[in-house]
Amino acid sequence: MKMGMEFWAAHVEAVKLEAIPASEYAKRHGLAVKSLYYWRRKLRGLSKANTPVPSSKFVALRIAPGEARQNNVTLELSSGGLCLEMSLLPPPEWLAALAHALPGTR
Repeated sequence: MKMGMEFWAAHVEAVKLEAIPASEYAKRHGLAVKSLYYWRRKLRGLSKANTPVPSSKFVALRIAPGEARQNNVTLELSSGGLCLEMSLLPPPEWLAALAHALPGTR
């Protein structure tokens, strides 16, 4: 079975979102780590050629005053009314990737 760009793009993004080593991800999903590295480089080159350079790598977050919840984090995104409840705050890279993937965000 030939695996195309969409297949590898999904895996490359998953490695980034999970914030784990590519070798660990590849082993867990039965993928060749060399192929994962190859596609990461290839897709990075394609994305640099097709997307404008962002003005900033920072993502603006607003912390609203409210009742503190024990052991829970609530992330409310104004675009589309999305609300995520998590037991821990995810890594900043995950938050940045989420913000970048949502329509209407920079």
